[in-house]
Amino acid sequence: MLSRKNRKSFKSIMTPRSEFSSGTTASIIVLCIIFGGNPVAIKLSLAGFGPFTNAGIRFAIAAAVVFLWAVFTRQPLKIKKNLWVSTFAVGMILTTQMSLFYFGMSKTNASHGVLIANLLPFIVLVLSHFFIPGENITPQKIIGMLMGFFGVFLILTDKEGLSSGCQTGDLIVLAAVFMWACRIIFTKRVIQDFEPFHLVIYPFIFAAPIFLAGGIFLDPNMIIRLDRTILGALLYQSVVIASLGFVAWNTLLKKHGASSLHSFIFVMPIAGVCFGWLILGEPLTVHLLSALALVTAGLLVFHLKLPATA
Repeated sequence: MLSRKNRKSFKSIMTPRSEFSSGTTASIIVLCIIFGGNPVAIKLSLAGFGPFTNAGIRFAIAAAVVFLWAVFTRQPLKIKKNLWVSTFAVGMILTTQMSLFYFGMSKTNASHGVLIANLLPFIVLVLSHFFIPGENITPQKIIGMLMGFFGVFLILTDKEGLSSGCQTGDLIVLAAVFMWACRIIFTKRVIQDFEPFHLVIYPFIFAAPIFLAGGIFLDPNMIIRLDRTILGALLYQSVVIASLGFVAWNTLLKKHGASSLHSFIFVMPIAGVCFGWLILGEPLTVHLLSALALVTAGLLVFHLKLPATA
């Protein structure tokens, strides 16, 4: 058992740079676990749908769910005319990001996808340094970033038991993560003028028909097969993550800083790799476990608030 003094010291180390209440902390951890399962759900649903068809159906369902929630809770759906340009920009970035992510995930493993996705806070910090005032790159954060990037380098060089197209998929997912970081930075700059769900529902409405058109022209088969697992995975992506999860995340983003909100994102790679192993039977290779350790440790170093020295 830790003494009261040691518990206090440990708590000071584990406290993120932006103070959170216990309820906020629990919400972020649960969201990170949920988001960690997203690549696994995508892999399951890609067995039944083409990548672009999958994304189109996902965001169409998500937009409908958020719309019904907004109507039921009497949220204001109208936005000012001068904000439509920002809304369109978010929609364009989201469409590009998710097109790359789904196409990349069709070629790689869920475990690889979730680990590469966790370069997100490192890329967010670099972009924040240039585009959001007050976000500074410290030596501690540089160490965390180097650990994370080296972990992903191990993933990119992992060939054990993987298909020849897996590395190509990894690189495409990496490009998607960069676009994701761009969307976070842009959203943080404009979100104060919006209700949080505005930057969920309208980009989804914008993206869904584009994805479905892509499914018609680019997917070899829009629908491959259907069963309860595939439909459940699709609903998990669309209802749990893309609608409820995104609304919750954007609400938290409006209150807390872009980098601070990712203080607990180290939970995501652990959850994702565990889900990939347990649900999909993906191999736990030396490269994968080493990458998981490096990415997780890098995220912890990156976000921890170290105790002040006397």
